Formats: sequence, structure tokens, C-alpha cells
Amino acid sequence: METRNYVKVGVGGPVGSGKTALIERLVRSMSTDYSICVVTNDIYTREDAQFLQKNSALPAERIIGVETGGCPHTAIREDASMNIEAVEELATRFPDTELIFVESGGDNLTSTFSPDLADVSIFVIDVGEGEKMPRKGGPGITRSDLLIINKIDLAPYVHADLEVMRQDTLRMRGERPFIFTNLMTLDGLEDVKGWLKKYALLEQ
Repeated sequence: METRNYVKVGVGGPVGSGKTALIERLVRSMSTDYSICVVTNDIYTREDAQFLQKNSALPAERIIGVETGGCPHTAIREDASMNIEAVEELATRFPDTELIFVESGGDNLTSTFSPDLADVSIFVIDVGEGEKMPRKGGPGITRSDLLIINKIDLAPYVHADLEVMRQDTLRMRGERPFIFTNLMTLDGLEDVKGWLKKYALLEQ
């Protein structure tokens, strides 16, 4: 049986929704108190990993970029072996690791993580796609442990009603939590951190 002291947090969502920005801001805010590593997924590049190496508070050796070379969904669900190897490599490099973020490549609303790869999952959508996004459903919206609705500042520009999005999300998710954010201004970030500490790190 595996013995480990770290939690694996899967972060999924469509291209441009704010997955990398979320991880970058969480790392900046939490890395002084927790030992954190990150695995990113891109189809043909390591662009997200390079962004985090440049902009986050983490040393480059704590970030591994995986080039999936195909469907991003497959790399986190059906055949997660490359990602699992990256997680294990980071945990070996840094035995004090407490938290590992695994960012999927940009995917659609059906994206889910293999339970072997992620202990808990966060799914990120953005208001820029329109207020219809929550009611479109899909496993990412209905079954993720936490749904983040990002870029709330764009609502007036795309004629999105945040209250409609709230009600649709409540209907689609039931009692599963969701948080509205604007990661540019850090609005909602403390709520995300609070959720991570309580439900992922199991702090009181």
C-alpha cells in the first residue's frame, strides 16, 4: 500500500479559463506555509510549466511539464501514466511535499481526473464564455469537487448575469461547492485557499 503525506489536486477546465493563473496565485500565496510541486500538461509544448517557472514562487525543479502529444483528456483519465510518473518523481525529489497540483491541458466540459492521479479535483470555467456555461453540464461542472467560475469582471461585457449563473450552478451541482473569482484582482482566492485547506489538506 502506498504511503505518502501529500495531496494531489487536479485542476481542469477549457483553454483560457484560468487554470494556470489559479495555480500561480495559489502557489504564491501558499508556498511559504506548504511544500508544493506542480505538474502541467500541454499537447506539444511546456508553455504552462515555463510560465509557472517564471512567475510563481516555486523553484523550477518543483515543476514538471508533461507533453501529452494527444488528447488532454486521455492523459489525465484513461492513460494517466505520464502524469503519475511526474507526480512520483516530484515526490521523490522533495520528500517533504505536501501538495501537488496537476493541471490538465485545456479540455472540454467532460474532463475528469483518474482517481489514481488526483485526490480532489477543481474545474475552472470563465464568464467570458457566457452565462450558459454552468447549465451546459458535463462531468467537469457537475462532479468536480470544487467548481470555480472565473473572470467575473467580464460579465457586463458579455451580457452575463452572475445571479443566473449562480442559480444554474446550484441546480447542476446540488450541494457541491462553487466559488466566483476574478484572479486578476485575487477576488475569491481566499475562499479557494480555505476550501483547499479544509477539504484537500483536511485542516480544521
